[in-house]
Amino acid sequence: MAAITWHSRCQDSFRELETARLPSVPVIPGEYHPLKSVTVIETKRSRAGGHKGSSSSLSSSSSSSFLDPLSQILDGSDPLSQLALSGPVPSCSIPTDSSIGRDKESRRRQDCEPVLGTDFEPWAQKRRAILARYTTKEKLSINFCLGLDKGQATSRAGQGNAMSEKMRSRLEELDDMEEGSQRELLSLTQQEYASRIKEQDQALREAWATDQKVKALKIVIQCSKLLSDMSVMQFYPSKFVLVTDNLDTFGSSNSSASSPDPISPNDVPDSAKETCINWFHKIASIRELVPRFYVEAAILRCSKLISADGFAEALPRLANTARGIGDPLVAVYARAYLCRVGVEGAPHLRELLAQNFFDFLQTMKQLHVDSVQNLLALQGLDMSTYLTLYSPAIDWILQCVAYHASEHVLLEVMDHCRKLGNNALLLNSILCAFQPQFIAARTMAFISMIKECDDNGFPMHLLYRSLGQSLAVADPPEEERLQVLNDAWKVVTRLHSTQDYISCAEVWMEYACRCFTAREVNTILADIIKHMTPDRAFEDAYPQLQSIIARVLKYFHDFTVLFSMDKFLPFLDMFQKESVKVDVCKSIVEDFILWQQQQQTRDPVIINAMMFVCKAMHDSISALTLEDEKRSISFLICGFIQRISFGRDFEQQLSFYVESRGTFSNLEPVLVHLVQSVNRLSMDTHRVMNGNHSHKTAAFVRACAAYSFITIPSLTASFPRLNLYLLSGQVALTNQCLAQADAFFKAAIALVAEIPRTVVVDGKARPSEGYLLEYVRNLLSALLVVPDHPEQGVLCLTRGLLTALQQSQWDEGSDGRVMAYISVLHLLCASTQESYLYTVDKVDSNDQLYGGDPKFIQEVNSLCETIVGLILDHLKVLGKEEQTLKRQASVALALFSTLVSRADLQNNRLRQLAVNLWGLARKHGFAEPKITVPIMKYLKGQAERRPELGDLAQRLAASCQP
Repeated sequence: MAAITWHSRCQDSFRELETARLPSVPVIPGEYHPLKSVTVIETKRSRAGGHKGSSSSLSSSSSSSFLDPLSQILDGSDPLSQLALSGPVPSCSIPTDSSIGRDKESRRRQDCEPVLGTDFEPWAQKRRAILARYTTKEKLSINFCLGLDKGQATSRAGQGNAMSEKMRSRLEELDDMEEGSQRELLSLTQQEYASRIKEQDQALREAWATDQKVKALKIVIQCSKLLSDMSVMQFYPSKFVLVTDNLDTFGSSNSSASSPDPISPNDVPDSAKETCINWFHKIASIRELVPRFYVEAAILRCSKLISADGFAEALPRLANTARGIGDPLVAVYARAYLCRVGVEGAPHLRELLAQNFFDFLQTMKQLHVDSVQNLLALQGLDMSTYLTLYSPAIDWILQCVAYHASEHVLLEVMDHCRKLGNNALLLNSILCAFQPQFIAARTMAFISMIKECDDNGFPMHLLYRSLGQSLAVADPPEEERLQVLNDAWKVVTRLHSTQDYISCAEVWMEYACRCFTAREVNTILADIIKHMTPDRAFEDAYPQLQSIIARVLKYFHDFTVLFSMDKFLPFLDMFQKESVKVDVCKSIVEDFILWQQQQQTRDPVIINAMMFVCKAMHDSISALTLEDEKRSISFLICGFIQRISFGRDFEQQLSFYVESRGTFSNLEPVLVHLVQSVNRLSMDTHRVMNGNHSHKTAAFVRACAAYSFITIPSLTASFPRLNLYLLSGQVALTNQCLAQADAFFKAAIALVAEIPRTVVVDGKARPSEGYLLEYVRNLLSALLVVPDHPEQGVLCLTRGLLTALQQSQWDEGSDGRVMAYISVLHLLCASTQESYLYTVDKVDSNDQLYGGDPKFIQEVNSLCETIVGLILDHLKVLGKEEQTLKRQASVALALFSTLVSRADLQNNRLRQLAVNLWGLARKHGFAEPKITVPIMKYLKGQAERRPELGDLAQRLAASCQP
C-alpha cells in the first residue's frame, strides 16, 4: 500500500454527546435467576411391598421343630430389626388397649422428661479433654480377641444345617469365650493400645453387619474386661473413654430406630420378644461383674423400646450392681457411665442419679486403705496424682445431678462435703459441676471450706482455679468482690510451682478484668511478670500467657486505658518465641482495628505502643516467611495505619507516614498503602483549599509528591509501580504540581519498556500483555490533559510512550503492540480538538496552549501517519501466513473503526483506505456478522450528519457483492 496522508477529523465532542441517542434495548426476563430459591421435590418410596414379602419367607423356613430366635428367618434380618423397619404400627379406628397404653406412655414422657439443652456439656466434649490430659509413657497390655473364624464359618454354613446344629455351634462359641480364646499383647505404647481398641470397634461393626451377633457380644465383653485392669492407673480415664466408645457402638447396633410414639409391649411380635429374651440370657451368662454391668448399661442407654417405667426399674438395679465393684476407681467410673445412661435416657429420674453420687460418698473412705496405698507405691504414683484420676468421673456425676437443679441440691451436697471434712476432691467437683451463679453467691463460704479443707493429697491450687472459673462467669456480691480477690490472690501468689501459679492466674485474671479497673489488672500483670521471669519460666507457659492477653483485650477495648497500664508492654516482652509473639501481636492489632473502626485516634501513647507491636510483627519477616503470612501481617499493619488520623494537622500526618515507611520497609503492600495514603492526604489538602493553594499548602503537596516519588521505586512488582506512578501523577497534576506530574509520567513511560512478558499474579505466571495494554490505555487518557513541556517539543510524553512501546517485550504471536498503537492513534486525534472533553481545574491543557494551531495539527497528523504506516506493515506481515489471517482481520477491523471515528473521511484516500481495510477483514471470511452488521447499521445511521459515511456505506455494500 502507498503512503497515507492523515487528516484528523474536526469534531465537537460536546455536541456529539448531546445529539447522540442510544437505542433502547428491550429487557426480556429470563427463566433462571441465581438468587431464585430452588424447590426440591423429594419422592419417598413406600415400604409396604417389602413387608408383604416377609410372610412368604417365613413359610419357607427350615422344617426343624426347633426355632432359633437369632436365625435369619425374616428376609435376612432379626425380628427387632424387622420391627424397626416396619415403622409405627398403624392404629385402627377403634382404640385398642395397646394404643391407649401408648398414648398414656407418651403423655407421661412428655410431662416428666426434660430436654438436655445447649447449656449441658455433652460427653463428646469431655471425652476429648480426658484423652488429651490423661496420658502415660508406661507400657500397656491388652487381652486381644482372636479371629473367631469358627463363628464366621458357622454363619456361612448355617443355611445348609439344621437349626439345632446352629444353636450348638453358638453355645460352643460362648463356652470358648469363658474358656479364654484370647491372646494377651504386652508392651504396647499408648498409641498402639488405642489403635487395638479401635480395631476391636471396627471388628464389632463388621460382625454385626454380617449378622454374627455372638461374635459381636464376645468382642464387647472382652473390651469391657479391660476396665477391670488397674495395672496402669494413670491411663485409666482415657482407657474408660476408649472402651465406652466401643460400648456405644454395641448399644447402637442393638437399638431400634426411633418412632414418633413409644411402642407398647402388645405391639412387639412374639419372635422379637423371644429374641430379646435370648439376648438377656446371653448377657446374664457373663460371669464377671464389670463386663456384665457395662454391657447391660450400654444396651439400656441406646434402646428406644424401653419406657420411662422401664428405666425407673433398670437404673436402681444397675446402681445396686455397681456397689459390688471393689476397686473405688473402677466403681466411680462405672457409676459415671450409669449416670450417662440415666441423664440421656431418663433425665427426670434425679433421685436415681443422685443415688449414684451418694453411693460414691460412702466409698470415699476406701481411697486411703492399705490396698490402695500399696498399689500406688507399686506404680510409683503419689496421692495427689491418684486423686486427680477421680475428677472426670465425679465431675460428670455431679454435672448430671446438678443440671437444672435448685440451690437446695447444692446446699445438700455442701452439707455432705462438710461432714466428710471438706474433702478437696469432692469440693473441686462441686465447684465445677453446679451453676456458676450458685457458686458466686456463696463465694466466701466456699473460700472458708477451701481453707478448712483436709490435706489428703489433692492439689489445693486446683480448688482456687475451679472457684476462679465460676467467678469468671458470674460475679459475687459487690461488697465481697475485693475481699474475694485478696483472699484468693494471697494463696495464688505463694504457690511455688510456676505451672500451678500461672494456671490459677490465668482464670483469676478474667475475674479481675470483669470486676475491677486497670489499676488492679496492672498489679496482677506485675505479679505475673515477677513470678514468670526468673529462670525464664515463661517459656513453658506460653499458652497461659496468651490466654491472659486475650482476657485483658476482651474487657479493655479502650486502648487509652489499656496502654495506661505500664506493665502491659513488659508483659509482651515475655513472649521470646517469635511465632508466639507474632500471634499475640496479631491479636492485639486485630482488636485495635475492630474497636477503632468507628473513631480514628491521634493519641501519642496509643500510636507509640501500636508501632511497637506492629514492628514486632514486621521484624519477624524473613526470606523463609510464607506469602500468606506476609499478606496477613501487611493487612493488619495497613489497618493500623488507616486508624491513625491527626485531623487537619496534615504535616503531622505526613510525618507519621514517613516514620511508618522507615519502620515497615520490608512489606510492599504496606508501602503501597502508604503511597495511597499520602496521595489521599494531598487530595484532602486540595479539598480544604478548594484548589486555591497558598504558598504553604503548595509546598506541602509538593512534599507529598516527593514522598511518593521516593517510595515507589523501592517496590519490586512492576504493575504496582506503574499504577502508583500513574495515580501519583494524576494527583500531582490536580494540585498544579506540573513538574512533579511530568516526572511521574516519565517514570511510568520508562517502566513500560521494562515490563517482562510474564508477570506473577496470585502466585501464578500469566502473560503481561493484557495488563500492559489496559494500563497503556489508562495512561493515554491521562496524557490527554497533560500540557507539553515548553522546552521538550510537541507531545513529548506521547512520543516517549511510542518509543517505549517499540522497546517493550511483546509476545511474537500477539498483536498487543499494534493494538497499543491504535490506542495512541485515538489519543492523537483527540488532542486536535479545539476543546477537550475533560480537563483539570486550573491546569491549561494543550487545547488551551495551542488552540487548534495548524502547526500543532500538522505535527499530530504527521505522527499519525507514522503510526498508520507501522500498523499497515504489520498487516502485510500477518497476510503472509495462513495461521495469522484471522489476526489480520481483527487488526484490520480495529483500524477501520478508528478511521471511521477519528479520521476525516472526506479525504478520498482515507476513505479508500477504509474500503480496503474492510475488504481485507472480509477477504478470508473471518469477519463475523455480529461485528460487521452493527458497523454497517451505524454508518447508515450517521449518513445524515456525516455524508461521507453514507458514501462509505455504499462503497462497502458494493464491495461485498459478488
